[in-house]
Amino acid sequence: MASKLNPKLFTWLFLPAFMLLILYSTFLPLYTPSSPSSSQYSKPKLSISSSCNLFKGQWVFDPARKPMYDDNCPFHRNAWNCLRNERENMGRINSWRWVPEDCELARVDPSGFLGLMRNRNIGFVGDSLNENFLVSFLCILRVADMGAKKWKRKGAWRGAFFPKFNVTVGYHRAVLLAEYVRQTREPGSSTEKGSYRVDVDVPADDWAHIAGFYDVLVFNTGHWWGYDKFPKETPLVFYKAGQPIQPPLEMLDGFKVVLENMVAHIEKQFPKTLKFWRLQSPRHFHGGDWNQNGSCVFSEPLDESQLDLWFDPRNNGVNKEARKLNGVIKEAIEGSSIRILDLTHLSELRADAHPAIWLGKKDAVAVWGQDCMHWCLPGVPDTWVDILAQQIRYSVETGW
Repeated sequence: MASKLNPKLFTWLFLPAFMLLILYSTFLPLYTPSSPSSSQYSKPKLSISSSCNLFKGQWVFDPARKPMYDDNCPFHRNAWNCLRNERENMGRINSWRWVPEDCELARVDPSGFLGLMRNRNIGFVGDSLNENFLVSFLCILRVADMGAKKWKRKGAWRGAFFPKFNVTVGYHRAVLLAEYVRQTREPGSSTEKGSYRVDVDVPADDWAHIAGFYDVLVFNTGHWWGYDKFPKETPLVFYKAGQPIQPPLEMLDGFKVVLENMVAHIEKQFPKTLKFWRLQSPRHFHGGDWNQNGSCVFSEPLDESQLDLWFDPRNNGVNKEARKLNGVIKEAIEGSSIRILDLTHLSELRADAHPAIWLGKKDAVAVWGQDCMHWCLPGVPDTWVDILAQQIRYSVETGW
């Protein structure tokens, strides 16, 4: 016959266990894990409105803000790995938080975002500033899938596959978006050193065959559209339908025609794809251009009142091209289904966040000058990722 449990013994056994349960349930919500996948990166509770302007706001110093990845991310590019290159003030650079005026910008939750994008693919097409963007994106998403593998298919320059979620993120290097090739000097030509043929209606081969693969695409071009890249001694010569455009176009006019044709191509080839165009990332060369000893060794962001002096094309400064080209880009995109990622203004303020002289290679500055165009990682592009992720999430939830 089973023995009865002594009431006093039951009390002594049950009461301590009950008290421990109460204490655990009381204090558990106050515990904040220190790992990158903690709740501080969770999905915001408020809904995202289509009227929410994430691009207008201010940088607020937040000492509690920490990067989500370090110098050991396998997707880093050496010259932008400012932690490994021991760039000064990296702690302070990453302690600024972008606060939009009219709505909340949450830090991306890597696991939640990859879960949302499960069985989907994301592509970046453009120049090295979109690669800068991509590296930040890959390092952040890797927090949720440490088994992420390097990926280079479909003509991609680089990328990653996240096996836990079956998500691929790739970058296709196409600095002009349109196809261009070097031409030797032709008889009777005024260009002794040759020229570069740009077929305005032909996408660069690096991204010409990606239709149907990506569910989200982020485009950009602009940083190569300058005489520092294509001097007048070796100019861009524009072709359409296989024939030279007459009269010949100057560079800015050629830029406009390329944009018009590439936007038309994108609309035709990617009708169901969620499409973004990232506007220009500003440079911060002070005292001269990159090849004129221009410098960006700053310790603080710029003040709002300084921006026009730095970037307004009317002041003809060395950093004027971002706003100038943005106007052309907006005009070309207007009326299309491509959505604008206007990351220019928030980035204009961050003169303090470039690799500058910390490039990871001996004599790099002597050869190439300071890098006041690309961004340190971790750094400003991490905020770009937060914005892009929030825009994608809103689009997915509303059926884009």
